[in-house]
Amino acid sequence: MSQTCDVVVLLSGSGSNLQALIDSTRTGDSPARIAAVISNRADAYGLQRASDAGIDTRCLDHKAFEGREAFDAALIELIDAFNPKLVVLAGFMRILSAGFVRHYQGRLLNIHPSLLPKYKGLHTHQRALEAGDTEHGCSVHFVTEELDGGPLVVQAVIPVELQDSPQSLAQRVHSQEHLIYPMAVRWFAEGRLSLGEQGALLDGKLLAASGHLIRT
Repeated sequence: MSQTCDVVVLLSGSGSNLQALIDSTRTGDSPARIAAVISNRADAYGLQRASDAGIDTRCLDHKAFEGREAFDAALIELIDAFNPKLVVLAGFMRILSAGFVRHYQGRLLNIHPSLLPKYKGLHTHQRALEAGDTEHGCSVHFVTEELDGGPLVVQAVIPVELQDSPQSLAQRVHSQEHLIYPMAVRWFAEGRLSLGEQGALLDGKLLAASGHLIRT
C-alpha cells in the first residue's frame, strides 16, 4: 500500500475545484489526503466546504502584511506546519513571490481555465471567443516563477460552439477542471507524476509540451 500523500489546498473563492478534490479523495482507494485548506479571504466559501468535510481550515489575510514577501513567508510557515507533499492552488487569487514558488518547486500545482500557453491571466473565456477559437479548455501545470507558465501536466480540450457565451464556455470548462485536477493530484500522490529538469514526467517519461491531452 502506498503511503498517504498529504495535500494543502490554497483558495480565495467558492472552492468548486476543492469540492472535486474532496470527492475524489473520499473514494477509499485514493492515496491523497487533504490535510488543510488555507484561504486569504475569511469569506471564501471553500473554507465552509472544507469545514463540512472535516478538514482543517486556516485564514491568512494578505491585507495584514506589509507586501507580498511578508505574506508569502507567513503562508509558507502556515503550510509547512501541515508537512504536505503537495500544495494545490484552487482559485488562489494571489500572485506568488519567486521565493514561495522555489520553496515548493516540484510540488506545487495550479489549474488554469485556458489551453496554455494561450490566455495567461484573466478573462480567458472572453478572450478565446474574441479570437474566434474553435477549441478551448483548461490546463493543470506545475507552478514556476513565470505566471501560468510552468510545465503542463494535463489539458482538457472542448469544442467552442457557435452560440457560446463566456458564461456557457466557463461552465463547460469548469466541469472539465473537476475531472482533470483530481486526476493530476492522484498521479502525483501515486508517485507517477514529477517535475524533471526538462519538464513534467509521467511514469518516468517526459510529457509533451502540451501535457497529457484529453478531448471531449
